[in-house]
Amino acid sequence: MDIEKKINAIILAAGRGSRMKDLTDQQPKCLVKIAGKSLLDWQISALKDSGIHNITIVRGYKADRIKGNFKTLENNRWAETNMVKTLMCASSLLQKVECVVAYSDILYHPDHIRQIRKTQGDICITYDTQWNTLWKLRFKNPLSDAETFKQQNGLLLEIGNRANHIDEISGQYMGLIKITPAGWEQITSLMEDMPTAQIDKLDMTALLKELLKKKIQINVVPVSGKWCEVDSETDLICYEKELKSNGEKGKSWEHDWRY
Repeated sequence: MDIEKKINAIILAAGRGSRMKDLTDQQPKCLVKIAGKSLLDWQISALKDSGIHNITIVRGYKADRIKGNFKTLENNRWAETNMVKTLMCASSLLQKVECVVAYSDILYHPDHIRQIRKTQGDICITYDTQWNTLWKLRFKNPLSDAETFKQQNGLLLEIGNRANHIDEISGQYMGLIKITPAGWEQITSLMEDMPTAQIDKLDMTALLKELLKKKIQINVVPVSGKWCEVDSETDLICYEKELKSNGEKGKSWEHDWRY
């Protein structure tokens, strides 16, 4: 079987993205533009360049605005649920085939997808070792937002806690995760004992923390820059300014995801 047929991509695009302010009044967050293209278009280009052509978008807010040459699924309860519930909408796909799952508000170079595809393991995540320069650009105090991330020998040890010192952070989780059918079985088994209300509110980092509590192995893939998280309108402005400034100086910004 051709390798392109063995792996799919799922983009979680159900939420509104209220921190984008009026930019998401009439469209989902993934359609906000940066550097001339929407976040979704940048992601689809990166996925296809890395060899993944089977792409599914899980929609929610303003779902009818998300159209294109891809499959779609719906989280009709997007307003009252979180990221994991959106992921569960693609359960029938995750049960059958290895998938790269991405948040809809991130930008990344195709090499990051190639790297995670090559990594062995049923649940794998990428993390940025150059996170500090990006967080310094976004926040006056990077520790006000950054969370703990500890790994050893390519395995995740800790994630998602409040960091008191930069030494507690060896990188930042980027919102890219690879899940095999065996990995999805581990995840669904974990959630069998969870109350529905807890699952509804579960975000991806919280899920990873729960997996670690159960001693479930999570492989980690280090990357160096070439990605961004677009969490707010302020992020958007910062990145556009950085791209313009570096372009005028003939320099390459280390978090420029373009290729």
